[in-house]
Amino acid sequence: MKVIETGLPDVLLLEPRVFGDDRGFFYESFNAKTFAELTGVATAFVQDNHSKSARNVLRGLHYQIRQSQGKLVRVTAGEVFDVVVDLRKSSPSFGKVTAEILSAENKRQLWIPPGFAHGFLVMSESAEFLYKTTDYWAPEHERCLLWNDPALSIEWPLTDAPLLSAKDAQGKPLAEAEVFA
Repeated sequence: MKVIETGLPDVLLLEPRVFGDDRGFFYESFNAKTFAELTGVATAFVQDNHSKSARNVLRGLHYQIRQSQGKLVRVTAGEVFDVVVDLRKSSPSFGKVTAEILSAENKRQLWIPPGFAHGFLVMSESAEFLYKTTDYWAPEHERCLLWNDPALSIEWPLTDAPLLSAKDAQGKPLAEAEVFA
């Protein structure tokens, strides 16, 4: 596995070693020992989530202010524009954004530590998105950052208005959001 730094400290792009031939392919999508050795992150994942979304669905930008979750995210069908925002007030990159294309084809994964907001836009006809979390979902602590907050300057690759949940449409701008110390 190859680890690639992103535009945000601690957020890492993971590129697996894929073995393929005319029968198909094989790769190890997760190995705790390898993950810890290559990233320097020793963590336990407690929950796996799987979603399927149609083209132009935008989910996010989500985070939990308490029971903060680290996430290891990947796409197993389709393609997404994946976005991460640093919400750690003490970080030099507070309020900064990084984005990556994750797809079934490139098989890349993104490690997002606790303290960041996360979201994605489906760019293919549909996409299946899988992620491991370091803490359990806690709806009472869930928060949503406004996906189109001008302060974030996210250049979403949109051709039409995104399809949003009611919760995501009512996200808070960074200036009003609860953030981490």
